[in-house]
Amino acid sequence: MIYNLKFSKSSAIYLLLVFTPIAVCLEFLHVGYVILFVVTAIALIPLAKLIGDATEHLSTYYGSTLGSLINVTFGNAAEIIIAVVAINAGLLELVKASITGSILGNIMLIFGLSMIAGGLRHKEQLFNKENAGLQSSLIFLALIGLAIPTILSSTMLEGTDIENQSKIQILSDSVAILLLFVYVVGIIFTFFTHKYLFVLPHSNTIEQPMERDHNHWSKKRSFLMLAVSMVGVIVVSEILVGSVEETSKEFGFGEMFVGAIIVGIVGNAAEHSSAIVLARKGKMDLSIGIAAGSGTQIALFVVPILVLVGIVLGQPFTLEFTLYELATLFLAAIIMNLIAFDGKSNWFEGIMLTSVYIIIAIGFFFIG
Repeated sequence: MIYNLKFSKSSAIYLLLVFTPIAVCLEFLHVGYVILFVVTAIALIPLAKLIGDATEHLSTYYGSTLGSLINVTFGNAAEIIIAVVAINAGLLELVKASITGSILGNIMLIFGLSMIAGGLRHKEQLFNKENAGLQSSLIFLALIGLAIPTILSSTMLEGTDIENQSKIQILSDSVAILLLFVYVVGIIFTFFTHKYLFVLPHSNTIEQPMERDHNHWSKKRSFLMLAVSMVGVIVVSEILVGSVEETSKEFGFGEMFVGAIIVGIVGNAAEHSSAIVLARKGKMDLSIGIAAGSGTQIALFVVPILVLVGIVLGQPFTLEFTLYELATLFLAAIIMNLIAFDGKSNWFEGIMLTSVYIIIAIGFFFIG
């Protein structure tokens, strides 16, 4: 059975799907990195929209919270694969920078742009502040876990480098296991024991309720589109990130800036697009769930998985970050918590979040 994507005004962007096979062909032809970067970046746009559309349709069956989790899971699959490849190649610092950039991009950039997109179309939107508060608390917990190995490393005065590194690795492994445990328990708390806390008690006065019209996708079709788009994002993102490093060198960008900003944005292109589109449609609760949920999943799920994968691959991956990375992460989490506290959003709050992200990005540029 062939599924028709209906190229209307809102879905004409699917015409850009042709850039996906073009990107794969150019990769095999070994064309210039700059050309490859541009083509793969364009290819990610329709794939990201396809993920967002499939998730939006699924959310009408499972609710916005579970719909957000589905979107975040598929969106971060590409990032996990790219990070694993980088770890296997020994690019540990680049992976750490990309982790920092991904968390910052989700809780600052996506959060901010979603508020701007939704606020310009709807004066004020409501979202579940309990859910946003839980995500914020989980991010703080994860950041504490990321900070402890770094603090331990800076206070070690005795012992050889090998002994100290071994202690940091053991601590990182322990933190990773505990963060995974908290992530699983958090899912149980959200979806089972206390799921009533994460239902918006009153409908958004601006948005329309989720309806299933004659164009609504079935579960089977939605999952199929999610699977196809995820495979596409994984393939294209891997090619794009492979070209980003060489392209950035050509333009004189440093490794930390490449990892934290360029790779951070590119690796989360699917969530970026989906969250912004949903916010513009008035579905701010789902949009915030994607933005905050993606940041939480990276901190509590992706990071621990990468630590454990490093052990398997024989490339020890510790949770030892730079002071600037940790400082920006904590500041971003604090600002996100303050803005999301009242459960309301407008375009000015989005401007503030986005501005802070740009300031942090400039800092990464000068650090290199």
